[in-house]
Amino acid sequence: MDHLDQLEAQSIYIFREAFARLKKIALLWSLGKDSNVMIWLARKAFFGKMPFPALHVDTGKKFPEMYRFRDHYGKEWDLDLRVEPCPPIDAVDPTLPPAARSAARKTEGLKMALGKYGFDGLIAGIRRDEEATRAKERVFSPRGLEGNWDVRDQPPEFWDHFNASPPQGAHLRIHPILHWTEADIWAYTKRENIPIIPLYLSQNGKRYRSLGDQDITNPVNSAASNIDEILIELEQTKIPERAGRALDHETEDAFERLRVAGYL
Repeated sequence: MDHLDQLEAQSIYIFREAFARLKKIALLWSLGKDSNVMIWLARKAFFGKMPFPALHVDTGKKFPEMYRFRDHYGKEWDLDLRVEPCPPIDAVDPTLPPAARSAARKTEGLKMALGKYGFDGLIAGIRRDEEATRAKERVFSPRGLEGNWDVRDQPPEFWDHFNASPPQGAHLRIHPILHWTEADIWAYTKRENIPIIPLYLSQNGKRYRSLGDQDITNPVNSAASNIDEILIELEQTKIPERAGRALDHETEDAFERLRVAGYL
């Protein structure tokens, strides 16, 4: 097997482990490149039909292209799509910086969705290379009753042996692409011909490397107008993937505070 085959096989193994060992799971669909790869992998893992819901915790502030993508491919991929709203910004921690406070609406929306559906496992498309706090994650990561994450108390994971027992009344986060890189995501997307949102491609000298809410996400300078050019750009750039996210330019501990509280 080549590198992408190995990544795919490992991720499919993680999907099947989660499905076999947890009672009620859902895949968190943020509509971006990573979670679209996850849906593709999940459909491969289960022979073309994802046997658990795709959950979109919706802030109501995504780009129109993202909503069109969701509505189109939710039907084409035959997903059991659950769209759950987020509370207003007044409902979140007022001590957070502005962009972090806006992003924290997703944390509260996710808690509401967990209360509504009672999931004991949530599959999330984070990667270790995205951000320093995410590099500390495990593949099967226990969350507390309030969805909180204790970075100092995580299970060891040796030789692909995972602890798939959620805490009583709480849930696990499962990260099937934790070991992938941004370049892996794009190389796999190209190989599999996975549909992408056009915002990832250069328009007037700019493109988005990471997609979030319109009001806290900005494009970066780029001439990459197709996936081959994106891969070449990634080999040369020193600009971080999340450079266009306002959240990542706020106080140093803002992102970690969000993650500890349950942010994706």
